Amino acid sequence: MFCPPPDLTGQLVSLHLLKSADFDDVYAAASDPLVWAGHPDTNRYQRPVFEAYFADAISSHASYRVVNRETAKVIGCTRFYEYDASRREVCIGYTFLSRDVWGAGHNRELKSLMTAYAFQFVDRILFHVGPKNIRSQKAMEKIGGRLIDHIERYKQNADGSWRSTLVYELRK
Repeated sequence: MFCPPPDLTGQLVSLHLLKSADFDDVYAAASDPLVWAGHPDTNRYQRPVFEAYFADAISSHASYRVVNRETAKVIGCTRFYEYDASRREVCIGYTFLSRDVWGAGHNRELKSLMTAYAFQFVDRILFHVGPKNIRSQKAMEKIGGRLIDHIERYKQNADGSWRSTLVYELRK
C-alpha cells in the first residue's frame, strides 16, 4: 500500500509533509505572480485563491513543503495524488517553486526523490501539465517524462469551464 513518507531528503531539497502551520512560509514562495504566469491558475498568487489551493493540499495528506537545504527557506510545494492500487500508478504534481531556484536543479531533485519513493509501490507515475505551461512541459521532458495524452475535459474550473491537460508518464 502506498503511503507518503513524512520526509524525503536530497542534496538540494528536503520535502516535509505539509502542515497547517506552514501556510505563511509556503505562501511567501507562492506570492510571486511570475511563478504562476504559465500555469492554468494564473491568479494563484492572490491570497484567497492560494488559500483554496493550500486547503486542498492539506486535505490530501500527501502534500509537501519544499525546503532549500542551503538556505533552510521554503521554496515551494508539491504532492502525490490519485493513487490507484489496481493500476499500480500515482500522480505527482501541483508543484511550484520560487523563481530563485528555477533552473538550478531543485525541481529535478524533488521529482527524483518522489519518483524513487513511489516506484517502490507503483509501476507508473503520471503528471498533469497545462497546455500553455511550457516551463513544466520542458521540465517533464528533462526528467524523461513521455507525453501520452491530451485530455480536453480534465477538471472543472471554479467558473464552470473545463480545463484541458497534457498527461506525461514515467514508467518503472
